[in-house]
Amino acid sequence: MNPINAQQAQQVLQQADRLYSPDQVETALADMASRINQSLAGTDPLVVCVMTGGVVPFGRILPLLNFPLQIDYVHATRYGKKLQGGQLQWLSGPHQDARGRVVLLIDDILDEGTTLAGIEARYRAAGAREVYKAVLVVKNRAREHDVKIEFAGLDVPDRYVFGCGMDYKGYLRNTPGVYAEAESS
Repeated sequence: MNPINAQQAQQVLQQADRLYSPDQVETALADMASRINQSLAGTDPLVVCVMTGGVVPFGRILPLLNFPLQIDYVHATRYGKKLQGGQLQWLSGPHQDARGRVVLLIDDILDEGTTLAGIEARYRAAGAREVYKAVLVVKNRAREHDVKIEFAGLDVPDRYVFGCGMDYKGYLRNTPGVYAEAESS
């Protein structure tokens, strides 16, 4: 990944196209939580934050869930400090036993789908009864893996997007709203 500094990140944000306002993001997260409540109430799920991007959607959805649950996190990456994905590397987790459990993975974005498919496969291999996926953003693009997302928030074009957990070269995860890098003219 081409390293940038905070000043360069601020410039990218100032020039970026806002795709969704903070209010639109909150509405999408509330809608996702409502659908999760309807589907998973009474299942005693293990709700898993997919690090690092999933931390913002996870933190915003979790208080909106109105049933008993346990939490965990995993950190698996194909990107590291690169812009192109490679082989899946497990940095941490799972930490809780998923055998016989309903598992809900919460992540920031469905992009290529390879990382989420790998995480789902690991939970299935560990004996999870069911694995559901919730992502704030689904990128409109062709995917190598057919990953079914049960709880999706927002659709975005096939551009470099950031904000609400998604980063721009390591920065801007904390940006409210969802933005796309400005297109070159």
